[in-house]
Amino acid sequence: MELDSPVLSRRRAALFAAVLAADVVWFAVAPHLSGIGLWPSVILVACGVMPFTLLLVLLLLPLWRWRWRMAAMVALAALALVASELGWGLVANFAKLGAATFAGWSFLALFEELSWVVIIAAVIPFVDAISVWRGPTHSITTHHFEVYTSVSVAFLVPGGGAAYLGPPDVLFYALFLAAAARWGLRIGWTWVGLTGMYGLTVIVANAAGVDGLPALPFASAGFLLPNADLLWRRLRRPA
Repeated sequence: MELDSPVLSRRRAALFAAVLAADVVWFAVAPHLSGIGLWPSVILVACGVMPFTLLLVLLLLPLWRWRWRMAAMVALAALALVASELGWGLVANFAKLGAATFAGWSFLALFEELSWVVIIAAVIPFVDAISVWRGPTHSITTHHFEVYTSVSVAFLVPGGGAAYLGPPDVLFYALFLAAAARWGLRIGWTWVGLTGMYGLTVIVANAAGVDGLPALPFASAGFLLPNADLLWRRLRRPA
């Protein structure tokens, strides 16, 4: 598939820079603030820190068509690795977010039809649920949590606590958002749906008293529900 050359408008680039600067300041300051308790922290992550951080993905969305997106993925993954080795946690965190985002956009380029995305959205909840409850993700988070946190994107709260999204969670977040752009779905509502559902996983996990929940079922719902009528009409069209 031949992709157009994407362009970030000056206004969009400036807004991205402003949001990134605010995120960096928060992530630098939050560990040094006094803790605010469990549920205030949960609400802060779900309704503030996570949406404001993931807004970066929305602002960079035109780059899903960028021909150098795979090179960007590799470069950011390498930066994340080096930064982690050097103890630059702040740099590593945002590099991991960028690497997983460009990975999702690179993956989307392999899809030829919108129906493929819908099939993926229908299948990954089951795969992720099995992995989290009895599979590799369960083993890693239970016995090697430091491995999980080393590759995951952290969303910090005062006192140094954090919620995490694993690389697949960010990858499919970016993929579904770019799919909405590629096939003319509701980009804004898709971002709201995806982000809101990921925030909901944090709330539900803490309410249930579990260490984590499979996030991809929530991501699939965040993509499918805001676009259900459009998807139904598109998929019913004769080939």
